[in-house]
Amino acid sequence: MSFEVVKEKVEAALRKLRNQDSFLIQANTNERAISHKLAEYLQVEFPMWKVDCEYNRHGEEIKRLEVPSDNINWDDTEAKTVFPDIIVHQRNNDDNNLLVIEIKKSSNAQSQFDKTKLIAFTKEPYRYKFGLFLKIAMNGTDDSLIWYRNGRASDE
Repeated sequence: MSFEVVKEKVEAALRKLRNQDSFLIQANTNERAISHKLAEYLQVEFPMWKVDCEYNRHGEEIKRLEVPSDNINWDDTEAKTVFPDIIVHQRNNDDNNLLVIEIKKSSNAQSQFDKTKLIAFTKEPYRYKFGLFLKIAMNGTDDSLIWYRNGRASDE
């Protein structure tokens, strides 16, 4: 699936979230509540895929990433259990990991670790084709979308 198609589907799901569940954003609910509703809309957009929230499995094993313990220095890493906010994939098949999404509300300034995870998820061993850091705008509709491919932020 091309980047343009994935982007279009994500944007359609975001529009549905804003149109049908704006209360969740306006009431400043927990990010998990917002992620869950967005995942429901993504499932409609990606009917041939599985859309899961906080899915922590890699086959039969627990999903772990070797990430910097200080989020800055890649030479000082530790294996951390990770729970991506939303993934679009085929379970138990790394050849079909399509999209991994990390979500933050604009009212939450912490985001570096999520971006670090997206770098790692779009490389071996998980090989998600696309990563997305989504900052939900709490006071409007100008959400920030930063896309990742091949272990780095992408201009696409």
